[in-house]
Amino acid sequence: MMLATLAPHGPGEGPHWERLAAWVGERLPAEEVDRVWVFRVLRRDPKEFGTAVLSRVDGDRRRIYTATYTATVKGRQRGGFESTLVELGSGPIEALDELLALVPARADDEEPLPVDVARWFPEPGGEAPVGDG
Repeated sequence: MMLATLAPHGPGEGPHWERLAAWVGERLPAEEVDRVWVFRVLRRDPKEFGTAVLSRVDGDRRRIYTATYTATVKGRQRGGFESTLVELGSGPIEALDELLALVPARADDEEPLPVDVARWFPEPGGEAPVGDG
C-alpha cells in the first residue's frame, strides 16, 4: 500500500464532496456561487456526514445555502448517498456577515473552512476537483 493513499483529503475534497458539488451544480448556477465553506466531515458508523455553506450572488441579492450529504460507508447499504440543499436566507450583496450568522452552529463550535469555488465547480471539460479517490 502506498503511503499517499493513507493521507486524508483536504477540506471539501474527496469523492463524497465531489458528488455533493456535482449535485448542487445541477440545482444552482455554479457561476453565481462566489464562496464555499465546509465543516469537518463527521463519521458515525456506518455513515459519513458532510456540510457545506454556499454564498450565491443572484442579481442584486446574496443567498446563503447549506448543502449536506450522508454517505453510507460500511455495511450492506454501503455506497448509499443522500444530499440536501436548503436556502437559509437572502439579503443585499454586502450583507455576507449578517447572512452567515443564519447558518446553524455546530455543537462543537467549529468554524467552517473556506474552499476554492473553482475546485468545487470546475469549468466543463476542465480540471476535476482534487481528491478523486
